[in-house]
Amino acid sequence: MNPESLKEVLEKIQTTKIGIVGDFCLDAYWFIDESKTEISIETGKPTTPVRRQKYSLGGAGNVASNLTALGVRDVRAFGVIGNDPFGTEMIALLNSNGIDSRNVLTQENDWSTHVYIKPHIGDEEQSRIDFGNFNILSDETAERLIANLRVELHEVDLVIINQQVASGIHTPWFRQKLKEVIRQFSEKIFITDSREFTDEYSGAYRKMNDREAARLCSLHLASGESLSYTELINAAERLYDRYMKPLFITRGDRGSIVTDDKGILEIESMMITGRTDTVGAGDSYLAGVASALAAGFNPGTAGRLGNFAAGVTVQKLFQTGTASPEEVIAIGSDADYVYHPDLAEDIRQAKYHPDSEIEIITTWHKPPEIKHAIFDNDGTISTFRQGWEYIMAPMMVRAILGDRYDDAGETTLKKVRSAVDDLIDKTTGIQTLRQMLHLGELVREFGFVAEGDILDAHGYKEIYNEDLLAMVRRREAKLRRGEISTDDLSIKNAIPFLKVLYEKGIRLWLTSGTDTADVRHEAEVLGYAYLFEERIFGATGDIDAEAKKMVLDSILDSIGKDDAASIITFGDGPVEIRETHKRGGLTAGVASNELRRYGLNPSKRTRLIKAGADIVIPDFAQPEILLGLLNIR
Repeated sequence: MNPESLKEVLEKIQTTKIGIVGDFCLDAYWFIDESKTEISIETGKPTTPVRRQKYSLGGAGNVASNLTALGVRDVRAFGVIGNDPFGTEMIALLNSNGIDSRNVLTQENDWSTHVYIKPHIGDEEQSRIDFGNFNILSDETAERLIANLRVELHEVDLVIINQQVASGIHTPWFRQKLKEVIRQFSEKIFITDSREFTDEYSGAYRKMNDREAARLCSLHLASGESLSYTELINAAERLYDRYMKPLFITRGDRGSIVTDDKGILEIESMMITGRTDTVGAGDSYLAGVASALAAGFNPGTAGRLGNFAAGVTVQKLFQTGTASPEEVIAIGSDADYVYHPDLAEDIRQAKYHPDSEIEIITTWHKPPEIKHAIFDNDGTISTFRQGWEYIMAPMMVRAILGDRYDDAGETTLKKVRSAVDDLIDKTTGIQTLRQMLHLGELVREFGFVAEGDILDAHGYKEIYNEDLLAMVRRREAKLRRGEISTDDLSIKNAIPFLKVLYEKGIRLWLTSGTDTADVRHEAEVLGYAYLFEERIFGATGDIDAEAKKMVLDSILDSIGKDDAASIITFGDGPVEIRETHKRGGLTAGVASNELRRYGLNPSKRTRLIKAGADIVIPDFAQPEILLGLLNIR
């Protein structure tokens, strides 16, 4: 979806009218401060003082707040609360979020407002306290709720059916009456997101996750196990045959699929570089889908808006976030997607060019006509900096822990290392300065270092570069002394392959996230700088100037976007692959083992395929086959 189309969708959803009938809940956060604990005179036990309390909408309420956050101006809630203080808070939150609460009914007896209280002592959540587990919806309340829905249905464009809890409004009697409403208003779109009663609401669209789809198809998954792509497609086809209405299945970090009468559409997930928190992402996805459907857009467009909305909220840590139109435009206008996640994570599915180690991801429908070849430097050609991550990772851990580095507990240390490893994995290939910007964000997030002691990106980069360049200079000295050769500091056959391309008239470009002066120096030391002439680009110290994007845009400006297919990029990092793919160029992922300097690195293969690589090579050991595949004669 291009930026103009996305803006059109967001503009049109503003005038839609959406009803949501379901289990409206409250999430309560009680922050306990034991410094004021005292012994109760009545019980002789210590009290639990609450310093601060915070409430937010949950269940159907969170879906409703996601709708208004996206810009839907008319959202109508249909639910039940108890005659209690939490019910009062629920109505206040609905109203403050611009949600019409006229049809949220109060049941006097046998009903408590659904509340999930999460006490916190410091950063640790205590045992949850639940209200509403023993609710019994009366027939009278159910009848009023259904009657109100019938009245409002003449005005709304779409109804979301939410079922969140076992003790909610979806009693057998209520479900029967709601099914009658769906049949009566068959021209309306109803979309169901139900934990337990998905099969019941005939005539409704459905949104579910892949585990729910597996359960509905009697496929048993172990904890942490997910459906394979083939299993998922089979499940989607079976469920569509069962319901005969559009079906949306979310897959977490693997995106979603949409099934309707036109077939199955796979919608790629967003590549998120920073830390993520998936709480509430499903509600954001549902809100995006429902609002686009209500505005008259097709299921594919609806699924894409849902993905964008979820992509925004997963970046909001430790909260059930929502997505605004501005945030959706920001993430969707220059979206980074994850491609072929199932293939990327399962090498058994790999298919190779005959008699080669070249893995084919995308089949080119016509022979390439290559005029420009862009090469990443580190890990694609040079191994001067092999092991950089083993310098960066401990440096980042020290920066995050600060004075706590020596005495941090095992659990804390594990969390910090995991966050650092995730950051390095996601940012390999971008300029070092931006990696250090993300480091600063992690330092603040963990909170071990006082704000005044946190460095800026340049400060952290200086610390990292000092250790890294010391390693590089030692290797350079060994090269000068003849103790090692250029073959020991480059990926197998990379430099001869560059020379062949140069001799065949291919215009070569060298890019890196490393500083330009260092890239040029190392290319000169290894003897291939002349092949690129003046076309060597690296980081400039400007955090907003990404060298790889600049090179691609510069080439496209000179040759025209219609000629993008004359560009091929070779790289071992996702950035250069992703940016070339987005612009229509061809991509060769170099999944190099930098330690051995030949052979496949499976982790790189995974990253490169997800970034959009058309082919994946382990090295340049088969130049003739590679040149033939690229149609370079």
